[in-house]
Amino acid sequence: MASAAMSTLNLISSSPLNKQLRHGAGATVDADHVNGFSSARPAPPMCCSSSSRWQAVKMRPRLRPWRRAGSRVVAQAGSYKVAILGAAGGIGQPLSLLIKMSPLVSALHLYDIANVNGVTADLGHCNSPARVAGFAGKEELAGCLDGVDVVVIPAGVPRKPGMTRDDLFGINAGIVRELVEAVADHAPGALVHVITNPVNSTVPIAAEVLKRKGVYDPRKLFGVTTLDVVRANTFVAEKKGLPLADVDVPVVGGHAAATILPLLSKARPKTSFTDEEVEELTARIQNAGTEVVEAKAGSGSATLSMAYAAARFVEASLRGLDGDADVYECAYVQCQAVPELPFFACRVRLGKDGVEEVAAAELRGLTEFEARALEALKPQLRASIDKGVAYAQQLPAVATG
Repeated sequence: MASAAMSTLNLISSSPLNKQLRHGAGATVDADHVNGFSSARPAPPMCCSSSSRWQAVKMRPRLRPWRRAGSRVVAQAGSYKVAILGAAGGIGQPLSLLIKMSPLVSALHLYDIANVNGVTADLGHCNSPARVAGFAGKEELAGCLDGVDVVVIPAGVPRKPGMTRDDLFGINAGIVRELVEAVADHAPGALVHVITNPVNSTVPIAAEVLKRKGVYDPRKLFGVTTLDVVRANTFVAEKKGLPLADVDVPVVGGHAAATILPLLSKARPKTSFTDEEVEELTARIQNAGTEVVEAKAGSGSATLSMAYAAARFVEASLRGLDGDADVYECAYVQCQAVPELPFFACRVRLGKDGVEEVAAAELRGLTEFEARALEALKPQLRASIDKGVAYAQQLPAVATG
């Protein structure tokens, strides 16, 4: 994969475009022994990236994720520390594996209230450079967060058949509050990626906790909605017979049912859809999580695809921290893209301080269907935001500093 040589590795080694890494303008090295993932173009590994308009990858000699060992390419550790809170769970375990493979990660801290030691030992046998450390129980949470650059929170209970994401609020709200309080105390400058559902409410909870601690930076708090984009890209490619690596569908709004709005009119490559296709694809993207929950028949929710999507977003964030100026992803953030909604999922440009730019222009020129759907989702999303804020504001005062 020529376009992401300096910061990424590749899982799809079968593609001709993914057989080589280029350094600068000259040297080419065999990458058959190097595996990893990225969200860069033009040949996105894990089929997970945005269009070239949004991600023009610049080739420049900087931190090498590899070194030569005779004729082989050997991965080297990067310089960023990532903590996963809830690492022993259904999402946390595969996510930890994927992050362990990133060449930008030097240290991977795994936290959970139980069973994390086994996950740590297992991952520690993988011969990728990131060093793995496990932290079990609340008394070790501070150590887990010490010095980390990115905190990912998949902790919480999953959905079961018949449940909505909002049904999880009673349990997961408290989990997110407690973990974010620890982040505020021990890693106040870290980027925080919230996966725990209901994201429409848990991200506002996290924001209020960080405000009460005096360390809130809206550029550094994200609700991870990448899975909606991953699903949209997959379903559109299948429906229209397009190469999956070429498809990019922005998904805006929130991360629950009708608040999820794929902007099919903005899909790349430019594609025509019948009214029936728009309705069918939109409904499937909105209800894809339920599709998995029902297929698993009570044994879990969308863990593997969520881990995959979360890993893509972590890699994008790390590339932004590493100085890549052209990294765009959709995320649920505090912004003014829709003035009446303080939090909204849309495409953002990621950089060294988190969100560098919000691509609100994508909300212009919507189709009639999309414009109606956007208006319809506003009350539901606003109610979820208000629910999270109200929960956080009724909590007892917490110590700052």
